[in-house]
Amino acid sequence: MSQNRSSNQLVVPQATAALDQMKYEVAQELGIQIPQDGYYGNMATRDAGSLGGYITRKLVQIAEQSLAGQFK
Repeated sequence: MSQNRSSNQLVVPQATAALDQMKYEVAQELGIQIPQDGYYGNMATRDAGSLGGYITRKLVQIAEQSLAGQFK
């Protein structure tokens, strides 16, 4: 698991592993190399933004699908 130095707190702490896995999967899809040491300071801003944006889109898509399934 990567080192998380963010002050953000997860609403569901048990989701940490799933979110880390999604981060690596999305990075691989986009062809972005995630730093192994967990330090993102040398990562291009464009790459970090693309990674975060794509993860957000996927999370919204998952939530929409979940909600659509609940209200059928």
